[in-house]
Amino acid sequence: MSKHSTPGHSRAELTKTQKFSIAGVATLGAAALAFSLVPGSSEATAQATDVSPVAFAVSAGAQQAVHAGVSKQHSNADKQAKDAAAKAAADKRAADEAAAKKKAEDERKAKETASRAAARKPVYANNLDGWIRQSLDIMKAKGIPGSYEGLHRNIIRESSGNPNAVNGWDINAINGTPSIGLLQVIKPTFDAYHVEGTSTNIYDPVANITAAANYAADRYGSMDNVNGAY
Repeated sequence: MSKHSTPGHSRAELTKTQKFSIAGVATLGAAALAFSLVPGSSEATAQATDVSPVAFAVSAGAQQAVHAGVSKQHSNADKQAKDAAAKAAADKRAADEAAAKKKAEDERKAKETASRAAARKPVYANNLDGWIRQSLDIMKAKGIPGSYEGLHRNIIRESSGNPNAVNGWDINAINGTPSIGLLQVIKPTFDAYHVEGTSTNIYDPVANITAAANYAADRYGSMDNVNGAY
C-alpha cells in the first residue's frame, strides 16, 4: 500500500504547488531532478517523471505573469510620461496666460499714467499772459527766481509785449547785435543764458523770457530787481 500511495500523494501535493510562488516551483523542480539522478531508484525516477510536467506548466504560467507584469509596467510608464507631458503643457499655458495678463496690466497702467500726466500738463494761452506763465513754470523747475509782476513790468517797458520787436537804433544795434524780442535780448546773451528745454529761436516768446530772466538772475539776483535798461 505504501508503495502505491506515494505516487498518488505526490500528484496531490504537486497539484497544490501550482499555487506556489515561482521560487517555490523552481525549488521543487530542482529537487525532482535530483531524485531522478539517483541510480537504482525507480521511485525517484517516477517522482521526477511526475514532477517535470507540473514544473514546466507552472513555469509557463509564471512567464505569462512576468510578461503581464512587464506590460503593465510599460503601460504605467507611458501613462506617467503622458501625464507629465500634459502637466508641462498646462503649466506652460498657465505661465503664458499669466505673462500676457501682466503685460496687459502693465500697458493699462502705463496708459493711465500717461493720461494722468497729460491731464496734469497745463495748457498755456498763446498770448502774453500764457507766455509769462509758461516761462514761470520753467523758471521754477530750473531754480531761476522771478515773479509774474517782475516779468510783465519789464516786458511792457522793453517791447510793449511784441515778441517780434527789434531795436535798430541803440548801441547794440550800432555794434551789429540788435536787441530782440519781448525782453530785448541780444543774440550773444541769449545763447549764453539759453534755458535747456526751450526753443533756440531768439524770437520765441517763452525762450526769450526765460533766457532774459536767467541773465537777470545772474546779474541782478532776479528780474524783479530790474527797473530799467539792463
